[in-house]
This record gives sequence, structure tokens and C-alpha cells, in this order.
Amino acid sequence: MNNYEVGFFIGLFGSVHCIGMCGPLAFAVSSFHDKWWLIVIDKLLYNIGRVITYSFLGLLIGFIGRQLWLSGLQQGVSLVSGLLIIIAGFSRLFKIKMGKSRLSKSFLSPVNRLINYALQHRAGHLMVGILNGFLPCGFVYLALIGAINTSSPLASAKFMFWFGAGTFPLMLLATVSAGFIGPPLRRRINSFMPYLMVCLGFWFILRGMQLNIPYLSPPPTSPGTESCR
Repeated sequence: MNNYEVGFFIGLFGSVHCIGMCGPLAFAVSSFHDKWWLIVIDKLLYNIGRVITYSFLGLLIGFIGRQLWLSGLQQGVSLVSGLLIIIAGFSRLFKIKMGKSRLSKSFLSPVNRLINYALQHRAGHLMVGILNGFLPCGFVYLALIGAINTSSPLASAKFMFWFGAGTFPLMLLATVSAGFIGPPLRRRINSFMPYLMVCLGFWFILRGMQLNIPYLSPPPTSPGTESCR
């Protein structure tokens, strides 16, 4: 499984969580069209906006990952990333509450104000989707941890693009149908999320160990080359 497949996989499963967390905002963005295909276009633009933001965030964090990779720290980053993901997975599994940081709260407030302003002034689905992508989200953080383990800003942006693509199908269906996934189904799928996070964490650790296991733990790569596995 390569990096981009992992990004898509995280997005696909994380989209169920997104429907519960970001769904109300998506449903609140009214479409002012009567024809169904124009409504679908609005919802497409909203979700394209999210993917644009995720790709942009991936590009930014990719510059950090690139410097770490050039400094020979990529193996350690992969090991630490895996450990953090496992801790986060177990915290969800055993329902250990982890308080939100002041940094997260201070960032959330201005983004919420911008979204409210956009909604009040009918800025359009694309702009609201772009702003939505900046909202703090556990699965976006998880994807960004994966993105920082790539070897270049472009690879990191591609990782986050595929993460966004993974969230696209369910979020589009949910926004068009006003939330076709009910709370019971969301709870069942969300209960599986911690196990997924633990598995991903161990995968990052295996990658960091560079055991030359096909599709799981590739051998070391030299600077100037990019490994997608």
C-alpha cells in the first residue's frame, strides 16, 4: 500500500466522522437553486473547496517534512508519528478525554467567524468549503501526520489531495441527501475508528524501522529520490 492509498483510506473512513462533525455546517449552506442538478453542483463546489484546503495544508506541511527528510530524520518522524497515532487510538478506544489545546481554540475562533461571515453574505459553496477545510479535525491531523512522512511538498500535497478524495463520496451524498447516514450507523462505524488508528500507527512504525518488507516497510531511500510506499 503506497502513501496515496493510505491517504485515500484515511479519508474514506474518516468521512463518516466528518459527516457527524462537519455535516451540520454542510447542511446549513443553503442552495438557492430549484433545479436538482444545480444543487448537486453547489455541493460539488463545497466538497471541492475542502479538498483544495487539504491539498494546500499538505503543501505547507510538506516543506517541514522535506527538511526533516533531508536532515535524515524521516525514520524518527515515522516512528514518533506511529506512536502518537497509537496513543490517540487507545485514548479513543478507552474513552480517555484529551483536552483541546489553547492553540486549537485560538485558531478555531477566527475560522468560525469567517465561516459565519461567508454564510451571512452568501459567499458561495466553494468558499465555505475552503474555509471548512481549516477547521480543526482529528482525522485531518491524522492525515497531516501521514503527509509529513512524505519526501517533498508536492508528495505531501498529493497525499492530502487523496485524503480529501477519500472523504468526497460520502460527504457529497450526505450533503445532497441532507444526511442519509443516521446516528446509529455513524456510531457503529466510529466505534471501528480507534482500531483503524492503531493499525495505521503500527504501519508507520514498521515504515520507520525500514525492514524491507514489501508494501509495509520499504528499505531506506537516498535524498533526491521519492518513495511512495
